[in-house]
Amino acid sequence: MKQVEVMGVRVEMPTNKPIVILREADGNRCVPIWIGAPEAAAIAHVMEGVEPPRPLTHDLLLSVMETLGARLGHVDITSMDEGVFYAELVLADGRRIDARSSDAIALALRAEAPVYVDDSILEEIGVAMEFEEEDEVEKFREFLDNVSAEDFEDAGEESGGPEGGKD
Repeated sequence: MKQVEVMGVRVEMPTNKPIVILREADGNRCVPIWIGAPEAAAIAHVMEGVEPPRPLTHDLLLSVMETLGARLGHVDITSMDEGVFYAELVLADGRRIDARSSDAIALALRAEAPVYVDDSILEEIGVAMEFEEEDEVEKFREFLDNVSAEDFEDAGEESGGPEGGKD
C-alpha cells in the first residue's frame, strides 16, 4: 500500500463524468477514479472547506462512528476489478468495513485520515505526472482541465475508462 493525496475533483470531458484524482504521496503517479456526482460534491465540499448548515451523509456517519466509540484510522483502496474500485475503512482498532472508494475518500477527508492505494492499482493504472513544487498546483489544474479517458488507456486497458472506472 502507498499513501496518496486527494488532488481534486473535476469533470472529465466530453462525457461530463466526475473523477477524483489521487496522487501517490512519495511519487508522481496519479490514479483517476470515476465517481458519481453526489460523491464528487461531497469530496469537493470538504476540499473547499464548505461547512453545511446541517450534517450531510458522510458527516452523519462520522458522528455516529464517534458516538459509538469508533474512530477512522485510515482508508485502503484495496483492489480494482473490471473498472470497479474496492475500498475499506480501517478503524483505529483494526476493524475493517467494506466501502465504495468515493465514500471512503469523503470520510477520510472529513476525519483527516490518510488514504492508501494498493501497489497493484498504482502499477496497473497509475499515470506518471511530473510536478515541480513551485507550480505544482497550476500544472495539476491544467491537467485536470484537459483530462480525458483516453489519457489513461495506455496505463491499463482493463481500467474501464469513464464507463467502467467506477468506485
